[in-house]
Amino acid sequence: MNNRTLAILAAIGATTIYGVNHTIAKGVMPNYVQPFGFIMLRVIGATFLFWLVSFFGPNEKIDKKDYRRILLCAILGMGLNMLAFFKGLSLSTPINSAVLITITPIIVLILSAILIKEKISPRKIVGIVIGLVGALGLILFGNEIRQDAPNIPLGNFYILLNAIFFASYLIVAKTLVEKYHPFTFMKWLFSLGILICLPFGFQELTEIDWTNLPFDAIWKIAFVIVGTTFCTYLFNVFALTQLKASTVSAFIYLQPLIGIAYAVATGQDSLTTVKILAACLVLIGVYLASRKGNRELE
Repeated sequence: MNNRTLAILAAIGATTIYGVNHTIAKGVMPNYVQPFGFIMLRVIGATFLFWLVSFFGPNEKIDKKDYRRILLCAILGMGLNMLAFFKGLSLSTPINSAVLITITPIIVLILSAILIKEKISPRKIVGIVIGLVGALGLILFGNEIRQDAPNIPLGNFYILLNAIFFASYLIVAKTLVEKYHPFTFMKWLFSLGILICLPFGFQELTEIDWTNLPFDAIWKIAFVIVGTTFCTYLFNVFALTQLKASTVSAFIYLQPLIGIAYAVATGQDSLTTVKILAACLVLIGVYLASRKGNRELE
């Protein structure tokens, strides 16, 4: 098996973990762990793991001029992004989450046009509009009565905010990722993430009843820390060493399919007409917005 095949398997593995994470993380909240307390577990656990593996990487120092950018990355990527996603997931459903998260490429395109003046073709504009219509349709009309999803429209809105914060993080982090080794960048990013999330999650972290926590909740928490947070990043880093970034990012299209299939198979969510239509619109919109034309390929 050659390195390219392994890279493709790594990208598929990362996407699969992301896809099932919507249901697995939802299985812990809010019955056993509140969303912000869960974020504290996630950033503390991942920080420990990234510091551990950093000893196998180069001994790099952060330039003083990059401190502000790293802090902004931590606020967007470790703070606002994670807090919004887990809060939204605790209020909404796994399928809604899996569908809305794929709108991230569209948000990246919009922010790139605003912040770095990137030109947007008419086809991409159509894609943006279609994708946003699908996302808004899910937010406004994807309401259901579920005991574990107390406020689906608000939860969907938080998940959409998560996509905006994560897209902003990708743009801000681009120069830092190119400059520093992944281990160096991530260990400091997650370390700052602890400080940023602490005011929001400390109270909920102390409220976790560890003595009465069932094994079903424990393995799901471990999965989110080790799998969703740590392994997926390493998988994507390896994939990027053998594949183009555009190829790796294209695997995001599999995430809602995997997320929906897993949620339905495990009985944690169900398909509705609104969800199906919204998912189709979002995927069509993302495809049109991210597909390169003939001139862009040259």
